[in-house]
Amino acid sequence: MKKLVRNTFMLAALPLAVTAAFTGSAVAQTPTLSEADKATSGKLYFERCAGCHGMLRKGATGKNLEPANAAKLGQSRLEKVLAYGTEGGMPNFDDILSKKEISDIATYLQMPPEAPPEWGMKQMKESWKLEVPVAQRPTKKLNNINLENVFSVTLRDSGEVALIDGDTKKIWGIVKTGYAVHISRLSASGRYVHVIGRDGRYDLIDMWYETPKIVATMKAGYEARSIDTSKYKGFEDKYAVVGSYWPPQYAILDGETLEPLKLISTRGVTVDGEYHPEPRVASIVSSHDKPEWVINIKETGMIKLVDYSDIANLKEITINSAKFLHDGGWDASKRYFLVAANASNKVAVVDTKAGKLAALVDTAKIPHPGRGANFNHPKFGPVWATSHLGADVITLIGTDPEKNPQHAWKVVQEVKNHGANSLFVKSHPKSKNLWADAPLNPDPKLAGSVTVYNIDDLGKADPKPEVLDLAAAANLGKTKGIQRVVHGEYNKAGDEVWFSVWTGNKTEPSAIVVVDDKTRKVKTVIKDKRLVTPTGKFNVYNTQHDIY
Repeated sequence: MKKLVRNTFMLAALPLAVTAAFTGSAVAQTPTLSEADKATSGKLYFERCAGCHGMLRKGATGKNLEPANAAKLGQSRLEKVLAYGTEGGMPNFDDILSKKEISDIATYLQMPPEAPPEWGMKQMKESWKLEVPVAQRPTKKLNNINLENVFSVTLRDSGEVALIDGDTKKIWGIVKTGYAVHISRLSASGRYVHVIGRDGRYDLIDMWYETPKIVATMKAGYEARSIDTSKYKGFEDKYAVVGSYWPPQYAILDGETLEPLKLISTRGVTVDGEYHPEPRVASIVSSHDKPEWVINIKETGMIKLVDYSDIANLKEITINSAKFLHDGGWDASKRYFLVAANASNKVAVVDTKAGKLAALVDTAKIPHPGRGANFNHPKFGPVWATSHLGADVITLIGTDPEKNPQHAWKVVQEVKNHGANSLFVKSHPKSKNLWADAPLNPDPKLAGSVTVYNIDDLGKADPKPEVLDLAAAANLGKTKGIQRVVHGEYNKAGDEVWFSVWTGNKTEPSAIVVVDDKTRKVKTVIKDKRLVTPTGKFNVYNTQHDIY
């Protein structure tokens, strides 16, 4: 049975087959599920739970869900947590999953997990498909689209990316990609969009065609989250890097073809000195000032500064920080990288010029910044902001050790968000606003709203934000799923903010709400049957230049 399961997994390309790795065990377990129900529950766990809790259920952003811990909670309690969520950041699934699915997942969590098989260089090369060789691609742009203001929009549950013209607000093209694309990143030239699906499928989209076209694809593993490109002068578009959740590793690829070139495992000991079998690559950013990637290893709490100038003799600087590393971004100077060690309730600060840890900053519960937000505070100077999954605040951290050393790497202010369970904050160098969402809040009113602060007001004793109900503004009518507003993204000019209204169900309508940044009034609601569960949106120019 195990041999059959393993072979099924190795042949798999999509999450449905991934779950076959979770089926069956040589020894009967109590409680149990039928093979069919176990496979279905494994698929749902992969899609909805593994990102926070791990393929082996050892926990990270979410709690450890190995059978001993799950059994302590028991069937009834597990079902309630799955259905209704928790104030600590666990979302509710009662509007997405059926009662039977929730019950079966609760049972599944009390059964032993089975590790998926490995996925090495051999499998990567076998999965690699060069759809269009570089020499056969256009030598000039064949469309009239303003590429710098295009938005790459994740259509989570249809396994697609929509490229939307930010000037006209029209869909330019829909591209079939991997399941639940996690992020889009841009080549240094701005020509190519790199997208990675949670199922490990990596696609390279060329925007010089009349409509966007995939020119190369490969599979980095069974589960992945992060990619970036080489941005340093002389290395533009030369390399790409992809980090996997399973197997825990990162791979360096050719930036124009996605040919796998080098594979590096991230297995090892944690900052506590304990071996961990699943240290996942959480996030990657590319330096503009040197040929270097910052690669964050979630479970170990270690940050890798990877020098890609000579990949045959690869050099890594390993920096100990704190568990469990997640998302992060550059400060405004792009010298310092700030990343949430969210289950440790800390933000780690790396001085990439010196190649060492600058600070570990204690924060409110479970910081979740995305890339964070940079702006000049009227009282504290340059700051970087994060919101939180586990607290209803937005945390501001000083980032200027030269001119404002008294505030550097300290929490200088906490302001209220409209609710906990936030995923993203957003600002822009040309804006006077700071925005925050709360899409995982179980309260529909809070999940459908955003908080916006006037940055100039943050110097006051009690700054008051405005709370906008963008789900109501989308006017989608009554839906079974909660209408969750998620992931603000600015256009190139910095005068519009785009938010997704996501119902979490691909059979129900979704929308993108475009808000005028100055007036805070809704300018446009983009509705289209092809916009299936839109989530992340990545403006080409802002993503290319790390503007946030």
